[in-house]
Amino acid sequence: MEVKTSLLDNMIGVGDMVLLEPLSEDSFIANLRNRFDHNEIYTYIGSVVISMNPYRSLPIFTPEKVEEYRNRNFYELSPHIYALADEAYRSLRDQDKDQCILITGESGAGKTEASKLVMSYVAAVCGKGQEVNKVKEQLLQSNPVLEAFGNAKTVRNDNSSRFGKYMDIEFDFKGDPLGGVISNYLLEKSRVVKQPRGERNFHIFYQLLSGASDDTLKKLKLDRDFSKYNYLSLDSAAVNGLDDAANFRTVRNAMQIVGFMEDEVQSVLELVAAVLKLGNIEFKPESRCNGNDESRIRDKNDLKEMCELLGTEQTVLERAFSYRTVEAKQEKVCTTLNVAQAYYARDALAKNLYSRLFSWLVTRINESIKAAPKSRHKVMGVLDIYGFEIFEENSFEQFIINYCNEKLQQIFIELTLREEQEEYVREGIEWTNIEYFNNAIICDLIENHQNGILAMLDEECLRPGTVTDETFLDKLNTICAEHLHFESRLSKSSKFLTDHSLPHNCFRIQHYAGKVLYRAEGFVDKNNDLLYRDLSQAMYKANHSLMKQLFPEGNPAKVNLKRPPTAGFQFRHSVGTLMRNLQTKNPNYIRCIKPNDKKASHIFTDSLVCHQVRYLGLMENVRVRRAGYAFRQAYEPCLERYKMLCKRTWPHWRGPAREGVEVLMADLTVPAEEFSYGRSKVFIRNPRTLFFLEERRRQCLQDLATLIQKIYRGWKCRSHFLLLKKSQIVVAAWYRRYAQQNKYKRIKSATTVVQSYTRGWQARKLLRELKYQKRCEEAVTTISAYWHGTQARRELRRLKEEARRKHAVAVIWAYWKGLKVRREYRKFFRANAGKKIYNFTIQRIMQKYFLGLKSTMPSMSPIDKSWPVKPYLFLDGVHSELRRIFHLWRCTKYRSEFTEEKKAVFEEKLEASEIFKDKKALYASSVSQPFMGDYLEISKNPKYQKLNSAMDEKVLLADVVNKINRANGKGTARIFLLTKNSVVLADQKTGQVKASVPLPDLTSVSVSTQSDGFFALKLKEGSASAIKGDFLLSSEHLIEIITKLHRTGATAADSEQLNIDISDEFLVQFKHDKVCVKFIQGAPKNGNSVSCKRKNNRLLEVSVPSTV
Repeated sequence: MEVKTSLLDNMIGVGDMVLLEPLSEDSFIANLRNRFDHNEIYTYIGSVVISMNPYRSLPIFTPEKVEEYRNRNFYELSPHIYALADEAYRSLRDQDKDQCILITGESGAGKTEASKLVMSYVAAVCGKGQEVNKVKEQLLQSNPVLEAFGNAKTVRNDNSSRFGKYMDIEFDFKGDPLGGVISNYLLEKSRVVKQPRGERNFHIFYQLLSGASDDTLKKLKLDRDFSKYNYLSLDSAAVNGLDDAANFRTVRNAMQIVGFMEDEVQSVLELVAAVLKLGNIEFKPESRCNGNDESRIRDKNDLKEMCELLGTEQTVLERAFSYRTVEAKQEKVCTTLNVAQAYYARDALAKNLYSRLFSWLVTRINESIKAAPKSRHKVMGVLDIYGFEIFEENSFEQFIINYCNEKLQQIFIELTLREEQEEYVREGIEWTNIEYFNNAIICDLIENHQNGILAMLDEECLRPGTVTDETFLDKLNTICAEHLHFESRLSKSSKFLTDHSLPHNCFRIQHYAGKVLYRAEGFVDKNNDLLYRDLSQAMYKANHSLMKQLFPEGNPAKVNLKRPPTAGFQFRHSVGTLMRNLQTKNPNYIRCIKPNDKKASHIFTDSLVCHQVRYLGLMENVRVRRAGYAFRQAYEPCLERYKMLCKRTWPHWRGPAREGVEVLMADLTVPAEEFSYGRSKVFIRNPRTLFFLEERRRQCLQDLATLIQKIYRGWKCRSHFLLLKKSQIVVAAWYRRYAQQNKYKRIKSATTVVQSYTRGWQARKLLRELKYQKRCEEAVTTISAYWHGTQARRELRRLKEEARRKHAVAVIWAYWKGLKVRREYRKFFRANAGKKIYNFTIQRIMQKYFLGLKSTMPSMSPIDKSWPVKPYLFLDGVHSELRRIFHLWRCTKYRSEFTEEKKAVFEEKLEASEIFKDKKALYASSVSQPFMGDYLEISKNPKYQKLNSAMDEKVLLADVVNKINRANGKGTARIFLLTKNSVVLADQKTGQVKASVPLPDLTSVSVSTQSDGFFALKLKEGSASAIKGDFLLSSEHLIEIITKLHRTGATAADSEQLNIDISDEFLVQFKHDKVCVKFIQGAPKNGNSVSCKRKNNRLLEVSVPSTV
């Protein structure tokens, strides 16, 4: 059985303010504070939900909570926004009533979050399916897009909606969403060009600069630095807890889900970038010859980039910022704009461009989420609109917002009273008129078509001549002076002449929420919202895909000289349409309250909450609800809750629920004037009566709990006794069984012992008999064995004797036969015995020699000169020949393993041996060093990439050498490159080629006999390479360099054999002079290194250490 619950169960404070007793403003605030301190952020006023912003996450919005409130009565559970959403959804689905949910409150009170919670709840409880889920996802994802373009950070709220939003969600007969339509009201477009201190521009600007990729920003000609854009405030650019980059990715994803094409997204971002660029355009004054001042653009770079984004000509837009064309009938007048007017035109274009882009976004979203035009749809409207605003300085925006709230308060009171009256009539209860403050007089003051403030403001804007905010205020003082809710220092009413809290340029209106002081400055300009026709036409000429849709009035073919409607007129028309729409639907209200101005959790500021309670008219709402009957409840739940208070209805009432309630009320002696019976509900007039019933119920529940405890304890004791009795019988039965089992085991054990003793005696007797019989059998066997053994030994001795006799006969016969053969062949053996013995001996010696040579064979290395010692002198020739044959075979095997590269290396080594062996002391140390050729890895080293690319031929050798300077004998590092046709010297650091010598120009190479690395390249006289003379170089790989030079020169077809001159003294040609290079041996100096010194103009002396 399902357990019934109620709003009144476990209630913290009072869950429904209608039941608050006593009712006062202080008790109202105290009840809100008490519930807020216990994390109860929702409170009812009848069917109205009061929502306190907790400024933190609470575990009350989980999927489990959604299921808990699904299909439950409104008052069945504790107050929650899900209860209101479920009530509205079930009324729409089951009763076919169109619904609207009105969410109001000031900025930062949580209106946007409340609308999200309502939409998420409806999305969770409605039907499923691929198409339905797609519609739900599109409806939910429209929020991030509109928040990015329509929300901003303010001093009161980090995500404040700066526009009013009304969404109609359309459902089919099953309650599944089909689509929706969004309407937007009064975007605060002045924020685009100027933000109050501590606030930001719209989110999309910061999200774009923070989250877009570098390629995207490059295409949009933007930079990530916020400080480079005049329209972005810097003091609040970064907001704690707000990740602009992540939010930008969310917005891009949401636009994709809603149905925006990629080119549409790019077009929108281009317009956002154009607005930023537009803010950077600055103007400078320029005097004309007629004395008038005109404006000129200071830096045209931003204008150029903006024109590239919009696809318009720079000259067209530049002229639109400098001139204004006014058309009147058939005449056109062109006037110049001064700097102030140019800035006004720039800001007006920015505001219009952004606001029209926002309206296009709303229209585009509506195209994606609209339902198919079939049969009639059920509609649920959700209104998220700015609350009443009272700032230190209030202007035209606050006046328009407060006018909208006045209309909402008016329709709230009217619909609430109408709902009360309809319920009373439906239930058959007599209706009594309720006195309340009707704010229709304030609405009339603002919207009256003849003498209303908006009408006079429009009249001033359309009036020819000089029109200023002062003339508008004078008109108000003249016409509205006698109005009870209008105050001004300059009006005819003398009571405000000395009111110093009312400045001369201001007027005050007494709204339903309190008095608000408005500064008249800016009213006329903001109401005009004028965009020069030149700018509209310039925008229409742009090639951007959205411009012609955003600025249709700029079409030259459709020039309309009629003045466009004012902002006040448009808003009044929109509000009127909204009010008519709301009056056709069943209203549901959510009143959002901000607990503090610090945006912090657990802080409740009484004065701030009291101010919001007043201007939301919540006390008025409670009084309206309590003017008749404070509480009403259907008969069935009422009887179910209070039936234990009467013996006749407890525990079960068998008749109709209404009769049961009548019996219950009669038994409790509740005064008849305190309640009334409707058709389906009982109405209780005073909350004290309800609390009396609740107190009686609490006492009765305590008595019932005591009775239940008593019955339970008796049942528990009886059950325990019966369990003990049953257990005793079981224990006794088990014990008797155990005793009998033990007695049987003792008798069985005794019988087993007696049996074992008897069987043992019989077994021992049988064993003795068997042992005796066995001893007799063993004695017979032993005697027989000894007899047979004696007989066998005798026979064996006889057989052995007979065998010895036969063997003796055979031996004697063999000796006699041998003697006979030797006597017959003796004469033949004496003639050939010596030669056979010699041949046999020689054969055995050779066999032994070859077997010994096999085991002592030297290694396969060709340089291994070891060979076994010859054992006999007569084998000397054979021993030497075998050594020669083995060495030749070993060399053949070694050469067969050579690769072409290795063969070339050995050929170079062989040629080096032919050139330098026994001629140069450095040769001995170079034998063991392999010739590597490319010591610099020039093809792999990125440092020499430029030098490698300059070489057309394969590099045979690359090494670092020192080029000797004839002036001082010191060396300079150079890169030495050898190819098939030339020798190249290049700078080691830069890789620049210093000299390139073709091999045919080389005549000889001179080196010393010492262990130094010096060598001279001598060039052919008269050749192009010999202009600067010969080269004197030094290298650690001298042997390899000269060997490769010699081999390369020998293989070149057009060159002669390169001469190698090895001498300790040779001449080197330096330009026009010949210098003698002389090598001497000296004592080791400077770490055993070779040193070169200039002795005179004709002698360079190279000192080589004698130890090297």
